[in-house]
Amino acid sequence: MSEVNKFSQEESPFKGDGKHAVFVGRWQPMHKGHMWLFNQKLEKGIPLLILIRDIQPDEKNPFTTQETERLIQKVFEGQPVKTMIIPDIESVNWGRGVGYEVNEFQPPEDIKMISATFIRNSIKEGNDDWKQYVPETIHTDVYEYLNEFYEL
Repeated sequence: MSEVNKFSQEESPFKGDGKHAVFVGRWQPMHKGHMWLFNQKLEKGIPLLILIRDIQPDEKNPFTTQETERLIQKVFEGQPVKTMIIPDIESVNWGRGVGYEVNEFQPPEDIKMISATFIRNSIKEGNDDWKQYVPETIHTDVYEYLNEFYEL
């Protein structure tokens, strides 16, 4: 039988931080659609825990998990946001009401149309249309990383 990895509350990196809003994703790359989503909780003063799925880079997911985490931390520097790398997931599951909300946010049309695929393809095609959808603080990082990944 395998042993379950666990840490005690004393070892928790979140001890005493109160409740967090949790978001799970690949974030390939972080863009203003993600920002809109996160701001639904940040604007209410609720700290975030952004879970980053640990996946192998490929054409649709060019950023390493560590690079994704670095970009998110750069965007949210000084804000109540923590990141955690988690194993890739098969599903998200919950039981009956156990003291937290499960929310689905419906973004407005101008946010809903933002796509990480569009951002990646714009960079590959050599146009700057992607810049309007990515936080300015990470423009250079995203551009340089994708240029190297796609060998442009």
